[in-house]
Amino acid sequence: MHADRTGALVAGGASGLGLATARRLAADGAVVTVLDLPSSSGAEVAAEVGGIFVPVDVTSDEQVRAAVAQAAAQAPLRVAVNCAGIAPPAKLLDRDGSPTPIEDFERVVRVNLLGSYTVTAHAAAAMAANEPSASGDRGVIVNTASVAAFDGQVGQPAYAASKGGVHAMTLPLARELARHGIRVMTIAPGIMQTPMLAGLPEAAQRSLGDQVPHPSRPGRADEYAALIAHIVANTYLNGETIRLDGAIRMAPR
Repeated sequence: MHADRTGALVAGGASGLGLATARRLAADGAVVTVLDLPSSSGAEVAAEVGGIFVPVDVTSDEQVRAAVAQAAAQAPLRVAVNCAGIAPPAKLLDRDGSPTPIEDFERVVRVNLLGSYTVTAHAAAAMAANEPSASGDRGVIVNTASVAAFDGQVGQPAYAASKGGVHAMTLPLARELARHGIRVMTIAPGIMQTPMLAGLPEAAQRSLGDQVPHPSRPGRADEYAALIAHIVANTYLNGETIRLDGAIRMAPR
């Protein structure tokens, strides 16, 4: 065990924002544990950053518990970042006016909200056992919401609800974990250059980037990772959701 180094866990660390975060935390000296689906490139990412990969479904309490234990066995776990998420579009009503499958809504909430809560719960339990720093800090947990939490678009009721939940639990969790010296923060990204965005037609990507007031482009994953690094370093940041969005406010469609 690297008792003298900081342990960091990144859920959804095999791609997009999570990949950039894993790279940045490793560059800053952390021992990184990458959590992602068995089908992901998590093993390659872990090898690149000198950490370990634990295949996990964040909706499984049992799998998350075991994964956090593995992460804490590498080095004292002081940083946990939740980037695992899905964003399938689905309106409330189908074209024929009938409700879309309730199971689709439930799946998004389970992955995005319950998954974030589950990782947070087990990470907090591990961090509470850490020796406090000189300032009394034992760890920091950063969840990922979205600007959809505040201005969700048509076709995003499940996604917006799940990310709104991530935002809403930030303050109560920070208040509860304060006695353990654990901080809880949330980042709400706007239009980001990730595999999720890359799956859209080029014209759609360009249109979305043009909607950002300044700088008029999608955000980069390394900009998200830079904010993670600042949150880790700035111990007075706690209980807050930070929009990382170039001042965009999403239109209804």
